[in-house]
Amino acid sequence: MSEQSQNLEDMSTISLFQPGHTIAWNHLTDLDWPWEALTLINLVVLKLIEGLDAAEYETRPGNVWIHKTATIAPTAAFGSDIIIGAGTDIRHCAFIRGPAIVGEWCVVGNSTELKNVMLFDGVQVPHFNYIGDSILGYKSHFGAGAITSNVKSDSTPISVIIGSERIETGFKKFGAIIGDNVEIGCNAVLNPGTVIGSDSIVYPLSMVRGFLPACSIYKRQGEITKRV
Repeated sequence: MSEQSQNLEDMSTISLFQPGHTIAWNHLTDLDWPWEALTLINLVVLKLIEGLDAAEYETRPGNVWIHKTATIAPTAAFGSDIIIGAGTDIRHCAFIRGPAIVGEWCVVGNSTELKNVMLFDGVQVPHFNYIGDSILGYKSHFGAGAITSNVKSDSTPISVIIGSERIETGFKKFGAIIGDNVEIGCNAVLNPGTVIGSDSIVYPLSMVRGFLPACSIYKRQGEITKRV
């Protein structure tokens, strides 16, 4: 297999994520690319709600379902079509616009905003983060101020860049796809169409675009090493 073919394989749902760490897993596995789910999150939320046990969830206006073991700050705000999993901590002034699937034992922290997202179990976005039109894998973590940029400056459709190849998504809004156990450093910016493989690290203050293979350390543009 060529390096380019391997990289394409590495961007598949099965390569980026361990099975089962989101209630939406079965809705991801049939897709050619994980970012295709970004246009389906609203529909997936509504479908999943049909199977939830109403005795285990608090419901709020707008199809907001919050597991009764989750901790919700009184200053947190919710839009519509949202599921919050068991044990999750929604902190002071968090804004979950929706649609959103927030997994079990996640942290959505101070002044963090979520819009059209899927967070696998154990994800932490704890301080001043913006996560839009993105999927974050199991136990991924964003440092303070790290954000996804989900719209290009010229508002043209977003492509995923992998080496010399471009995969056209046709989306005008697409932030990032983050694999399992990824660490994003403080104040890093993930530009539209970023895909980061599992177990990778992005240094603080970095500006990332394109595909970062699994088990990589992104220090700055042109300086990427493998994790040992």
